[in-house]
Amino acid sequence: MSKAFCLRMGLAPAPAQYPTARRSVSSSATLSAAAIGYTDGSMLLRTWLGAAVLPVICVAIPLRAQDSAVWRDPSSHRVQFVTVDHDVRLEVLDWGGSGRPMIFLAGLGNTAHVFDDFAPKLTADHHVYGITRRGFGASSMPASGYDADRLGDDVLAVLDSLKLTRPVLVGHSIAGEELSSVGSRHPERVAALVYLDAGYAYAFDNGKGMTMDQLLELQKKVPRPPEPSVADRASFTAFQAWDKRMNGIRVPEAELRESFGSLPDGSVGKPRTPPTVPSAILAGVKKFADIRASALAIYAVPKDLGPWLTKDPAARAAFQSFDGLTERQAAEFENAVPGARVVRLPNANHYVFISNEADVLREMRAFLATVK
Repeated sequence: MSKAFCLRMGLAPAPAQYPTARRSVSSSATLSAAAIGYTDGSMLLRTWLGAAVLPVICVAIPLRAQDSAVWRDPSSHRVQFVTVDHDVRLEVLDWGGSGRPMIFLAGLGNTAHVFDDFAPKLTADHHVYGITRRGFGASSMPASGYDADRLGDDVLAVLDSLKLTRPVLVGHSIAGEELSSVGSRHPERVAALVYLDAGYAYAFDNGKGMTMDQLLELQKKVPRPPEPSVADRASFTAFQAWDKRMNGIRVPEAELRESFGSLPDGSVGKPRTPPTVPSAILAGVKKFADIRASALAIYAVPKDLGPWLTKDPAARAAFQSFDGLTERQAAEFENAVPGARVVRLPNANHYVFISNEADVLREMRAFLATVK
């Protein structure tokens, strides 16, 4: 195979190819890159862990300033940076609004910009923020600090810095581990937790639902997508369109630009984050079984696989098995997390807040109306 595939929004073939100005995360993570889908210097991590698959384009990354001269993020947010640890600053987006604070946390490989289209729709009732976790986008990339509770502490540090009292935490995919870390250790710090297809084994594991081993084993069975053509890589608009043809959803262009470099001619460069970062995050997962905050968990089950996976018989068979595991996991979350509300959205994409925006907004508003 070519060295051209990675987790959507931010992984690369080899950390050594990255600019030395940013420190690479330690490669000593106990969960090896091969164990989560890296082969021959590539990454293939599946949608239930954080992102669909996009290719790595192995070319040099110019400075962002060159790209910003010709493109401006159209989202209504304000950008600030918050120090959460020694030499670690996180990008925080602020979409404004009024009411109880709400904070969005992205899935593995994404930044807070993945919520650029969705988050502003909640500003009528909430002051809405988004955090880009360490290792991604404009946030710092330290050598360590990628275990679940440290990532949860990063969120708490943002709350302290911005003086946010009992916000609603909303997490997509693997951000469920940050939600569960906070919700099990410091439930008094949050009003509620909202899991957007995020209630999997990394967020809740009482020994009766799915396991991380089952997740990782399943991802090995799913095929790689076709590579984009030169024309598909010629601009971020073209790349965004190609991604939608492959995965069936339209990711905000700002998310792609935060995750991939841009070449002087406007074409798409390689990912900004080395593969050791998601390896370290997955090595740092923890079993959470005592979530003590009010919770809404939305599951996409059965999942919409997107156009390219739907065509593959092996992928369809693998995901039929996964849908069964998801249903078992949803039932355990519902039974074991006190007062949890669990919603199943059939035929939704893993990026459920994009594929089923109206459904997710409806369920969130109905749930949050009951939160004190």
